[in-house]
Order: sequence, then structure tokens, then C-alpha cells
Amino acid sequence: MSAVAATPTPGPVDRFLDAVLAASIDDCDAWAPDARLDATVPNWRFQVRGTEAIRARYRGWFADPGEFAELRRHPVPGGEVVTYLLAWREHGVPHTAHHQHLLEVEGDRIVADTVFCGGRWPASLMAEMEAARGTVDA
Repeated sequence: MSAVAATPTPGPVDRFLDAVLAASIDDCDAWAPDARLDATVPNWRFQVRGTEAIRARYRGWFADPGEFAELRRHPVPGGEVVTYLLAWREHGVPHTAHHQHLLEVEGDRIVADTVFCGGRWPASLMAEMEAARGTVDA
């Protein structure tokens, strides 16, 4: 008789990142009921509390399936810092966004997400940034 290894259950950060990629935020169960989102976006900062409020914000941010062009995950006491460059197509146009999340975790749920977002960049702006790469004087 052979032993069958148990498949580990994905943690809350894994479930959040999977939902980002699949554009399935409404089905994501990663957040605690009273979780906090503190987001800094271009020229604005806002906070919301609760699973449904977080889903409502992220539903618009992650409306299209995508892939991580870059992904870095760093465990920290009580959670994880995740930095990524997300790439997706919106109405046929390639886009990217650069985010960094400080995700605080208790048990099997995210209780706080402090996120910094550089903005949503369409293909034309991505090309402009690529052309400028290395031309900025330090």
C-alpha cells in the first residue's frame, strides 16, 4: 500500500495572487471579514474595510486575466511583501501595472493590505518608458 501525500492548501497570499491572475476577485476568500486596504495610487490615497469593500476596489483593478511579468515575494513577520509587474490585455490593448503589497496575515486570512500602485500603463506609455530606459541622468 502506498501513502498519498496531502496536497497543501494554498495560503491566503497565494489565493489572492491566483485571483489577480484569473480575474476572479469575486471568488477569492483570502480576506478576513474586517480586513483593511490602505492604497496609494497616482495622486491619491484611500482606505476601505471589509471583504466586500476590498473586492469592489480590486474588481476594477483586476478585471482581466493576466500574468506576472515580474514577481517577488518576501516573507516578513506576520505576513509577506509582494512586488509584481502585472501584464494583461484590456480591450485588445496590452497594459501593465507595478504594485507592491504589504500583506498582514492572521491564520488563513489577510487582515491588512497596504498597497502602492504606480498606475495602469497602456502599450503606448510602456513603449515610451522603454525608450527612456537608461537615458535618465542620475
